[in-house]
Amino acid sequence: MHAESRRAAGPAIVLAATLGLAAACWAAAAWLMDGMDMGVATRPGPFGLFAAVWVTMMAAMMLPGAAPAVARHARMSGTVRAAPVFAGAYLTVWALAGVVAYALDRPHGLLAAGVVVIAAGTYELTPVKQHFRRRCREDARSGLGFGLCCAGSSIGLMAMLVALDVMSLFWMSVVAVLGCAQKLLPAKAAIDVPLALALVGLGFVLVIAPSLVPGLTPPRM
Repeated sequence: MHAESRRAAGPAIVLAATLGLAAACWAAAAWLMDGMDMGVATRPGPFGLFAAVWVTMMAAMMLPGAAPAVARHARMSGTVRAAPVFAGAYLTVWALAGVVAYALDRPHGLLAAGVVVIAAGTYELTPVKQHFRRRCREDARSGLGFGLCCAGSSIGLMAMLVALDVMSLFWMSVVAVLGCAQKLLPAKAAIDVPLALALVGLGFVLVIAPSLVPGLTPPRM
């Protein structure tokens, strides 16, 4: 009976530990990113520093939405020890995405940022997005497979983050909330379509009247 109680408590422990790690990573990301926010003029800096910040950011942003899947995998495996392997493989996918982000993240204009945001909003309405979102909510057999599905679902949102300012805690929070909600909640056109249109609208504002969106340009000395 005692062994059965430990097994029943395992998923709850995994869930709490995953959320605790995410909270710690939010605090670490805020510390690491301090002073690096320069809007669309943000420079990625040395790869080692960027990689440290990126991995911390991804753990902070992606683990809350993945926590139920990590706990579910631990329950299916029958052991808590399976959780770190699953979560590690999941975060490895996002760490590798950082290599692409580093290659693309260079100072750019507001027009380029607007175009990327419009494309991100349009992607939200595509069948490809819906396929990966559904798989992300269902597939917990392996951390690698789960990570690839979730990356496919969130690629538009992550591109938007890089375009707007990858070192902005505000945009990081916006993308994290949207990504977490899409992992945990079923797709509903009544919510998803207005959200996609809002992102497209934001992109057009960036192109037409960027002054309406604060924090996109370096602060004046």
